[in-house]
Amino acid sequence: MWADVLLFVLGLPVVVACGYLLLLTLLSAGKAAPPRVAPRLKFDIIVPAHNEEAGIARTVTNLSAMDYPAALRRILVVADNCSDATADRAREAGATVLVRHDTEKRGKGFALAHAFERSLSDGFADAVVVVDADTEVSPHLLHSFGLRLEAGAHAVQAHYGVMNPSASWRTRLMTIALALFHKVRSLGRERLGVSCGLRGNGMCFTHSVIRQVPHDAFSIVEDLEYGIRLGRAGHRVHYAWEAEVLGEMVSSEKAARSQRRRWEGGRWAMTKQFGVPLLGEALRKRDGVLLDLAMDLLVPPLSYVVLGAVGLSVAAGVLSGVSGFAPLSLAAGAFCVASLGLYVLRGWWVSGMGARGLLDLMAAPFYVVWKVWLMVAGPRDKKGEWVRTTREARKP
Repeated sequence: MWADVLLFVLGLPVVVACGYLLLLTLLSAGKAAPPRVAPRLKFDIIVPAHNEEAGIARTVTNLSAMDYPAALRRILVVADNCSDATADRAREAGATVLVRHDTEKRGKGFALAHAFERSLSDGFADAVVVVDADTEVSPHLLHSFGLRLEAGAHAVQAHYGVMNPSASWRTRLMTIALALFHKVRSLGRERLGVSCGLRGNGMCFTHSVIRQVPHDAFSIVEDLEYGIRLGRAGHRVHYAWEAEVLGEMVSSEKAARSQRRRWEGGRWAMTKQFGVPLLGEALRKRDGVLLDLAMDLLVPPLSYVVLGAVGLSVAAGVLSGVSGFAPLSLAAGAFCVASLGLYVLRGWWVSGMGARGLLDLMAAPFYVVWKVWLMVAGPRDKKGEWVRTTREARKP
């Protein structure tokens, strides 16, 4: 009996993590898009770019085609520490180009801070929108942001998905993974009235909130860092579920390895720095937004939650076989496995990957082992450094 209780207590962090994911899954039902209103707000669309001459013109062209009055928007490309013709290609495509050279302060966070400062000083726009240099956006993106801002929001995140889901099994799994993290979780958090979090691409901020909370976020995961700062200042990030930005994901193992190390390493650093203190602050202030931000940090990547759930279930099964009595730990293991199963299936469903995606999920255990190995091996990139992910070859 005592062994069963001890195993249950040891497994409680996994149970809490799975319960959090189950709650968001149950709250992630689709919502109808809100009705449009006449456009009134002005936007600066900021594209941070480092050596993106091959694709920056395509991105600027896509942004220029949005169905929002041209007089109410500008496209600002930050050619940050580039050694190629990114600035020329962006200018030729119709963007206003901000050329920045600073060998000490390098990285996306510094590029964004530079562009935000320029947008504030120019006084043209009411809000800024951040779009990565390898991205395609929904035509109605600015309309969706405008609706939330007119209703009182100061920070908004669009759905961040995959532009090339059919490139390989890896990109199909990434499509499902982003559907889980960027759609299922974000819809659930939106229904709870908390912050959906920032994803680095497809973000929108009002000038007033940037003045109140300057973008002094320069880590590899500057979006996560800034989202925490916004939450502490009393601002939640709203979710524009009907609009999306689609980023190009890598399909090769080598490029994915570098990208994943940066993402996971940066997130783990934020968890160590903010996770427990943020939880304590949330409990002291009885603040639901801070509590959810803390939970979002403290719940580890799905791979680790799955390993924990499997480990708990196996240990409970062994204990039951040896002692014939382990109701608590067996129930906890079953709850975790069932919760994660529903969570993953919900992500697969909203991803639109169909039967092929369901088959690709069979490769997920190998993907989990690969991710764990990457984290054990540790990061290879300097903090805050621009590390340009290798792009897929473009089709003519």
